[in-house]
Amino acid sequence: MTSPSHLFSPTRVGPLDLSHRVVMAPMTRARSTQPGDIPHAMNAAYYAQRASAALIVTEATQISPQGKGYSFTPGIHNAEQVAGWRLVTDAVHAAGGRIVLQLWHVGRMSHPDFHDGALPVAPSALPFDGSIWKVDPATGQGGMHACPTPRALTREEIQSVVEDFRLAARRAMEAGFDGVEVHGANGYLIDQFLRTTSNARTDDYGGSRENRLRFLREVMEAVMAEVGADRAGLRLAPFLTARGMNCPDILPTILEAAAWMQSRGLGYLHLVEADWDDAPEFTEEFRQEIRARFAGPIIVAGSYDISKAQWVLEKGYADLVAFGRPFVANPDLPRRLADGLPLAELDGATLFGGGAKGYTDYPAWQG
Repeated sequence: MTSPSHLFSPTRVGPLDLSHRVVMAPMTRARSTQPGDIPHAMNAAYYAQRASAALIVTEATQISPQGKGYSFTPGIHNAEQVAGWRLVTDAVHAAGGRIVLQLWHVGRMSHPDFHDGALPVAPSALPFDGSIWKVDPATGQGGMHACPTPRALTREEIQSVVEDFRLAARRAMEAGFDGVEVHGANGYLIDQFLRTTSNARTDDYGGSRENRLRFLREVMEAVMAEVGADRAGLRLAPFLTARGMNCPDILPTILEAAAWMQSRGLGYLHLVEADWDDAPEFTEEFRQEIRARFAGPIIVAGSYDISKAQWVLEKGYADLVAFGRPFVANPDLPRRLADGLPLAELDGATLFGGGAKGYTDYPAWQG
């Protein structure tokens, strides 16, 4: 079978020359060492198995204890975690791969159990419908738990979070990453500041579009100052409506964000497309509008297959395509896509938590 020409043509993201355009999307796997949320040798093996990706974006990684919202997710806020991530980057680079760390503060998508009984934080103390995956310490079993109404961050605390992002970016480079991606999507803290449905502040971090963009701009300025603009990426979810995020002003807000990122020389923009049943359509009109504002590399993610990936690349709406669940079950996904080989099925029951089963035991294609 002939390889899809666009998907397997070389490209460049910031300072990174990439041989093709199949990206490994960030996928929460909840397998860090406990206590401490520390990456370890099995995580290194998992990512190294998938080093044939043009670029690996790691699972979301909390920038601080306050930023945590799911059990067993890794951090990047102390020396032990940096050392653990160094195992990962060394293994990926030894296998010829490129890898960036996704920086994460969940905001209100959390639970008091992660914060010694204190409420999660957010732009505003608004109730919402959201749940997180948490392990019950009494039973050791993981399950979904509803998030409470959060408390609002003070102005001083907002500046502390910006500093946490900056220090996390610095630690990521100390751990050997090729860059960082800031998680501004999926209803987490940065996304919460962007939307009128989650941000009811009356100071200069809320209200107008410019004010709602302020936190994002401050975070990105801090991160880019640490790693260089061309080694920084940003993930956004324009059409997200779940988790109380159905904001009527989000599309023009994100278009303004894209134009600002273009002016700052951001390394890439990563757009999440809603991929659940009856999700809003990611319109072609919006693809055109965001491309008009951001000329740099755009990565798209959301239930892509070969034909859809070819379409979005040929139209010029994106430069790379990220695959999530297919990369979990197929560590050699680029080869399988290029050669038309069958794809293994994902065992959904092993996505979160556990050991090697459903993590490092998916085989590469033999033959």
